[in-house]
Amino acid sequence: MASINSICIYCGSSPGRLDAYASAAFALAESLVSRNIRLVYGGASIGIMGMVADRVLKLGGQAVGVIPKALAHKEVAHHHLTELHVTQSMHERKMLMAELSDGFIALPGGIGTLEELFEIWTWAQLGFHHKPCGLLNVEGYYDALINFLDHVRAEQFVKDHHHAMLMVETNPDALLDRYVNYQPPAVKHWLGKDET
Repeated sequence: MASINSICIYCGSSPGRLDAYASAAFALAESLVSRNIRLVYGGASIGIMGMVADRVLKLGGQAVGVIPKALAHKEVAHHHLTELHVTQSMHERKMLMAELSDGFIALPGGIGTLEELFEIWTWAQLGFHHKPCGLLNVEGYYDALINFLDHVRAEQFVKDHHHAMLMVETNPDALLDRYVNYQPPAVKHWLGKDET
């Protein structure tokens, strides 16, 4: 069983169209604080990002932001966090967020959220880390993506055990429960002899 002390949340710097996205951000924040899990996120004070952090802080939890210097103004860095790390580059931001976290969850967000999720999931697939990755699928936001990933698996570009590494739930507590019991697949070789 994994020890989950910090969770990295990827999410939008915009609020999105539906009020349900904010509700999900609040619910996830409440789940983290109730389990004494520290929030690690992109450090902004706006959008879904700011909502998650503000709720965690309001409930007495810890929120750690990591933001690159070039985006500190554009994304409006949150200056009331438990910790705020300002990095020199996006690469440093993502590396530090990964190092500070025991797992990763994507809430609704845009291209940046997807890029961060796919990178960290790829790192898990390659064995660079053994931490759980997942989607919080709010109001079907990720349905089309989930269907596409099923298609990728069916077309044999992703193996079943790698596909299963990305956990999907609609409820934050259900997802966090799965994280506690997460066991990464034991894969010794990237390709079998018959696949080269």
